[in-house]
Amino acid sequence: MMRGDDVSELQLRLGALGFDAGRVDGIFGSLTQQAIADFQRNAGLVSDKVCGPETVDSLVRLEGRGGTATVTGVRERDRLRRRLLNLTDLRVALGSLGQIHPVLSGFAAGLQGSGMSTLLLDDEDWSVQAEAVNSFSADLFLGFDISDRAQAEASYFSVPGYESDAGRRFAELIIKELPAAPGWGVGTVQGMRFQILRETRPPAVLLRLGPATVLESSQALVIASLHRAIEAWATDPC
Repeated sequence: MMRGDDVSELQLRLGALGFDAGRVDGIFGSLTQQAIADFQRNAGLVSDKVCGPETVDSLVRLEGRGGTATVTGVRERDRLRRRLLNLTDLRVALGSLGQIHPVLSGFAAGLQGSGMSTLLLDDEDWSVQAEAVNSFSADLFLGFDISDRAQAEASYFSVPGYESDAGRRFAELIIKELPAAPGWGVGTVQGMRFQILRETRPPAVLLRLGPATVLESSQALVIASLHRAIEAWATDPC
């Protein structure tokens, strides 16, 4: 399967013109192929799902006629605003590589106590976790990673020209709510194209905290801050 920045650029161009190529993830999948076919029919070209020279020329010629928002971005915001009417409707997936960290298991228990559906994942392959998240039809994914260095970093999916508004919102809320534990320094929020962020369909955040000694002493505070962040996100996801 084709992947890369050229595919991301293609998805952006199609989405800005109103053709749904799926998330701007750089993966040339079935949605992108169908969007090409739809565009080709609309432009009077042979609808073969192949982005050849004529298709590229037509896309370049029409550049600027579309908006700045992609179809996928608009749909994500609309779906969340219609879907998250009640906190108990939320389906939340949580994952860490290799084993479930106590922070995640404690967070999951609190979410379940609030009536939310949760999925805990510990596969050592982020792609496998992404498939499980998508099959679960999650509304939100939080990945957790322990850093060896002093760090409080929340990453959401972003590529040039597109970012997950709902993912960025959740990342910002997490950093805002995290306790000011000694050794963490100032928390940061950044847009990234990590595999787990790219391949999950729902808004996703990868949270990196460290060092482990600081996290261990602040575990209860971290769980409480994550719960406040998700409650705030559910009422205003983007």
